[in-house]
Amino acid sequence: MADDRTLDVLKSALLLEIRGREFYRKAADGADSPAVKEFFQLMVEEEEKHVALLGEQFSLYRKNGALSGPPAATAVDTVAQKVISDKMKQQIAAAGFEAAAISAAMGMEERAIRLYSTRAEEAENPDEKDLYRWLAEWETQHLESLAQIDRAVTETVWNDNSFWPF
Repeated sequence: MADDRTLDVLKSALLLEIRGREFYRKAADGADSPAVKEFFQLMVEEEEKHVALLGEQFSLYRKNGALSGPPAATAVDTVAQKVISDKMKQQIAAAGFEAAAISAAMGMEERAIRLYSTRAEEAENPDEKDLYRWLAEWETQHLESLAQIDRAVTETVWNDNSFWPF
């Protein structure tokens, strides 16, 4: 019999990832800059990977009462390294919507990290622990990418508006 707590966490995780995917999709659709649109589209693709992985785990757990753990050959890439450029930072800084979307996205990633980290601590099954640790690391990479963009945008705004005291 499948553990109700595990199923509840998997459902919550799927919902978080689906909401994240749709949020990033909306942000990509609303972005005026091609570079910003590309960044949010990459985030959509990342969230689609999470949804697929969690969907597989959910089905497996309902069927067999076991998880397979994280994929063996999947590396966690830093999204920011793929697309961050000075041009993109300036385009985000110049547009309130995109800057607000980055901030909101950071909150979503933080919630996902908390969920996965907490479940990794609580889980007794080693595969489940490993899966949630891996997911928390993946989400941490997303958060770090977003935070890097947020810092760069903040500095750009401060520089453009002479907010520096020196």
